[in-house]
Amino acid sequence: MPSPIRKFMERFRRDERGISAVEIAIAVPVALALTLNGVELTRYVLLHQKTERATMTVADLVSQGEVLTVADIDNIFTAGALVTEPFDFGANGAMIVSSIVGEAANPVVEWQRVYGQDPQASGVGSAGGPATLPAGFTVAESESVIMAEIHYKYEPMFPGNPLLGGYIGDDIVYNYAIFRPRYTVKVRLGT
Repeated sequence: MPSPIRKFMERFRRDERGISAVEIAIAVPVALALTLNGVELTRYVLLHQKTERATMTVADLVSQGEVLTVADIDNIFTAGALVTEPFDFGANGAMIVSSIVGEAANPVVEWQRVYGQDPQASGVGSAGGPATLPAGFTVAESESVIMAEIHYKYEPMFPGNPLLGGYIGDDIVYNYAIFRPRYTVKVRLGT
């Protein structure tokens, strides 16, 4: 004669009620984690693309001028901020435009303008000082270049994400673009 425990275990083994609830309990968190990580990764890649496009736009627009006023540069910065939308560039980023002139010894930062609420130090140096250019890039004597830089403090939409947390976290995204002036040897800053 089978024992009551054995009967209960046999009945429990054949009972299939609740199987779908267990499957859903396992599948939903996995699907949700994949979806949220996909959204976060997409935002991060989009930010890199937008900052790259904005640096190219700002450097290109500045390099087209011969004499630019502060108002002209402010308008160009506004255009750069529009390129970075939907990211709030005014609060979390900084754009820096520098005119670098080649001199006998070293290139020099002739002038520099900064836009944004989160100012960062320029990677090229400060106005009036020696310019630090990317490796392999030179500016010949009596030539000049325009360098636009963007710093953006990325804040994840889902902080503390265990899957992407080690790869995408609070991070400063940095991009730069260098253009030669188009219509003059040197872009001057007017009043």
